[in-house]
Amino acid sequence: MIALPLAAPPEVVNVGSGIHGTRSLRDVFQLPDLWQLHLYTYSCDLTVAGTTYAVAPGYVSLTPAGAPVQFDYRGRSEHLYAHFRPLDVGSPSYVPVVQDAGETAPVLTGLMRSAIEASPSGSARVAAEIWTVLWRIADLAAATPAGDPRHPAVAAATAYIEANLSQPLSVAGVARVVGVSHNHLTRLFQAETGSTVISYLRHRRMNRARHLLVASTLSIPAVAASVGIPDLQAFNKTCHRELGASPRAIRNEMTTVVAGR
Repeated sequence: MIALPLAAPPEVVNVGSGIHGTRSLRDVFQLPDLWQLHLYTYSCDLTVAGTTYAVAPGYVSLTPAGAPVQFDYRGRSEHLYAHFRPLDVGSPSYVPVVQDAGETAPVLTGLMRSAIEASPSGSARVAAEIWTVLWRIADLAAATPAGDPRHPAVAAATAYIEANLSQPLSVAGVARVVGVSHNHLTRLFQAETGSTVISYLRHRRMNRARHLLVASTLSIPAVAASVGIPDLQAFNKTCHRELGASPRAIRNEMTTVVAGR
């Protein structure tokens, strides 16, 4: 979690749409005195201050000023961004560096596009739009570290899973990351969520897959890779079992519904 002051509108220095991954599949940079906000329409690996996060369409990231950043793209990649200085007043909100905006992503997209269309970047209108985006992002976090009722290991495990859905994950690996034994994490997870770690992981992956099939133009193999199931046969079987239909049927059903409106 990072501390983000939100008691007053930020100073927005730059806002726009960035296209990357056309000349190089890696960007490395650092903004010494500006925070970075990114809203993604693609999948990539984002490394902030030495920690790597798996990013997917609909994800949002916040990078504090001075943090070194590395993007590893998978091809042409477009995102919306804002560079800003928060005013250091009031109590901060605590937000993850990377999180899935889920159903809030279209709202964030609309607000950021409104900010891009407003001019100039330093205007009160742009600051108001980005301030609203930042509050929406802060609201995505279920609780602050001090207020999260879950065991710290369960909270850390779910956060790690959410940030790494596209990566190979195991219970032992997650337990090692959060600093407890395999058996202890299994017991804690079952007691607090009523689910096993594997069931939770499968549920989150398939929820994400449904979202990508319905709301993105990613190919089905790309969707499968984005949720950590690159084997298409295994992805099809999991979709049938968890979502009740094949990936193509899920996508076609939504296309038919939209066309019929």
